[in-house]
Amino acid sequence: MLNVYHLNAFYGDSHILHNVSLTVEKGNVTVLLGRNGMGKTTTIHSIMGMVPAKTGKVVLEQTEIQNKASFQIARLGIGLVPQGRRIFPNLTVKENLLTTYRPVENGWTLDKIYAMFPRLQERESSMGGDLSGGEQQMLSIGRALLTNPKVLLLDEPSEGLSPLMVQEVTGIIRQLKQQGLTIFLVEQNLAMALELADFVYILNKGSIVFGGAPDELNADVKNKYLLLSS
Repeated sequence: MLNVYHLNAFYGDSHILHNVSLTVEKGNVTVLLGRNGMGKTTTIHSIMGMVPAKTGKVVLEQTEIQNKASFQIARLGIGLVPQGRRIFPNLTVKENLLTTYRPVENGWTLDKIYAMFPRLQERESSMGGDLSGGEQQMLSIGRALLTNPKVLLLDEPSEGLSPLMVQEVTGIIRQLKQQGLTIFLVEQNLAMALELADFVYILNKGSIVFGGAPDELNADVKNKYLLLSS
């Protein structure tokens, strides 16, 4: 569904991604793990065209997208739930949702979003900036779904949320997977990530150092690349 081949990306003169290659299979949850500062968000931004790829390819189905603008990539079928949510604080919930709506036959509609997130319907006239962190995360997910994506990118969706809200977001992602949506998840919460993952990659200093099923992620790998040093 989504393939990244030998991707190299820079911020100015800083070489951030080093020959990153990964595959997101259709209908699966593919997870990218790694400590802070290892290039996970840059990987998301490179896929979305927000950070230009210096070399390498990003292919959605049969279409190369690495040289396209972000709005073109979104139209081709990649939806983004960005880190920090980035909702519009001075727009209502309903206005936030409709900013990205792209009608597709039998796809996501405002009514379907409200059915999945009843709290958003209750607060549809509230300003985005007045919502709790959990409500804003629901809004960010709902807004991305209304682009009717083929692949949904989620960048740290549990960040800043209470344990109860993390459980709710986990349930939402699981439900989307059950509906057949292809998901690429960047996440710091290891327990949440492994609960959802079909396949796991680990990024360390801008390079992929592990790729495999969740049950192949042994203690040595976790200690070396994921757990904080004492």
